Amino acid sequence: MAKNSATQIEQDQKKITDEILKNANKSINEIAKKCGFSRQKVWRLIKNMEKNNTIWGYVTVIDPEKINKKRYVMLMKRKNKPIPKEIANQISNREIEKIVKKWGVEFINSTYLNGKFDYLISFDANDLKEAINVVELYRKLYTGFISEIELHEEIFPVKKDGINNPEINKINDFFNAK
Repeated sequence: MAKNSATQIEQDQKKITDEILKNANKSINEIAKKCGFSRQKVWRLIKNMEKNNTIWGYVTVIDPEKINKKRYVMLMKRKNKPIPKEIANQISNREIEKIVKKWGVEFINSTYLNGKFDYLISFDANDLKEAINVVELYRKLYTGFISEIELHEEIFPVKKDGINNPEINKINDFFNAK
């Protein structure tokens, strides 16, 4: 097989992305050593993956509790009617995210789904009242387009963004395990 075949490049990129997913803070040298590649090869492959949007960016996984926040998940089901272009533009321009940021709410994930619900948003807020305000804002701005919204509070994260909770033993306290 040719050294730079498409299949080989995909396999090499997979090795690198596996390492980045474990810890995006790893140095190029650490990734190269772990994958058995040269530093230059890792750098080049990462730059190519960033350029073609295979890698969107890098995040830090934070425990919301340690910064006096709580994580909430909002699930929305839309009505079966077309979304006007103006509303689609508000969504793509992240208009609501800009509004709630002023309240101290930080959107973490925002995803369209296939299933009972059509949209999932996870966000950090100071308290339940603030989270309910986010739900009410969606109801107000998208009246006639949303049929159902559910709000859930995250109680104990076991794994976030591919990272195991470093305080996983606290789950015993949550379940009152003896």
